[in-house]
Amino acid sequence: MKLLVTGATGFLGSTLVPLLLEQGHSVRALQRGESLIAGAEMLKGDVRDEATIRQALKGIEGVYHLAGLVSRDPRDARKMYELHVDGARLLLAEAERAGVQRVVLASSSGTVGVSRTRRVAVETDDYPIETVGRWPYYLSKIYEEKIAIEASKRLPVVLLNPSLLLGPGDARLSSTQDVFRFLQDRIPAIPRGGISFVDVRDAAAAFVAALTKGNAGERHFLGGANWEFDDFFARLARIAHQPRPRLGPLPASLQIAGAHLMERIARARGHEPDLPASDVEMGQCWFFIDSSKAERVLGFRARDPLETLSETVHYVREHFIA
Repeated sequence: MKLLVTGATGFLGSTLVPLLLEQGHSVRALQRGESLIAGAEMLKGDVRDEATIRQALKGIEGVYHLAGLVSRDPRDARKMYELHVDGARLLLAEAERAGVQRVVLASSSGTVGVSRTRRVAVETDDYPIETVGRWPYYLSKIYEEKIAIEASKRLPVVLLNPSLLLGPGDARLSSTQDVFRFLQDRIPAIPRGGISFVDVRDAAAAFVAALTKGNAGERHFLGGANWEFDDFFARLARIAHQPRPRLGPLPASLQIAGAHLMERIARARGHEPDLPASDVEMGQCWFFIDSSKAERVLGFRARDPLETLSETVHYVREHFIA
C-alpha cells in the first residue's frame, strides 16, 4: 500500500515508518527538516501548505497524520493551533479530494483522559475543557479531534490516543523531557496526581494495526501503565540509581504558587525555569486511561513498564547527559 506519513521523523514517526516498510508498504515521508529515513521517499514541506499537501497525496492510498508539536509552553499556543488544527483541516480535506482510502490520526489521551480527581478515563468521556483550558497543547488536540471526527463522516479516519510516549529514540526530548529533568535533579517535589505512559514501540505497533483495523470516527486509547507520580518517581529513582525528588506530595496550591514564583524569578534573570509552572499544574491531575478497547480492536499489547523506563533512562543518559 502506498502511504503518506506526516511527522515521519518525530519520536513516533521514526519508530513507525520502519515497521511499515517491514510490512511491505511504500512510504512517502513528509517532514520539515532534512533528516532521512532509509527506504522511505522523503518529501520536505509543511502540513499547512496546500500545494505541498496536494503533491504529497498524489498516488497515496493511506495516510498517517502524526505531524505536530508537543509543548507545554503557553507561548507556543499559536504554533500548535496552526499545526494541529489548520494542518489537520487542510490534510483531511485534501485526502478526501484525492480519494484516500484510510487515515490514521495521532491524537492524545489527554483530550479526554485528564481529571482533577483520581479516575480512569474511557474513550467516550467528554472533553474536560474546564481542566485543560489553560493548556494550549490539549486544547489544540481537542479541536483537531473534532475536525477528524467530522471528517470521518465522509472519509475513514481512525483516531489513536497514546498517553505519554516513553522508550528509546526521542531525539528531540519531545516526550521524555520529564525523565531528562529527573536525571538532572530538576524536579524538586513529587506532584500529587498520576501519570499514564506507553512504550513508543508498542504504540507504533498499534498504529500499524490501525491501517486495517479500528473504528472510524472513534478514539482508541493506548496506555501501558497508570501510576501515581509518587510511584512513578520511586521506580524511576531505583532504575536510575539516584534519589527521588526531595519533597513528597505537597498541597496543590503550594506547589503551583511556588512554581509560578520560581518561574518569574528565572525569567527575570534571563533564563528558562528548571520546571515550568504549567508542568506543575498538570502534575496535580490524573491522566489515567483504560486501553481495553485498543487491546480488543487493534490487538494492542503493552510491555513491562519497567522495561520502558529502564530503556528510556539509558537512552536519555547516552544521548543528552554527559
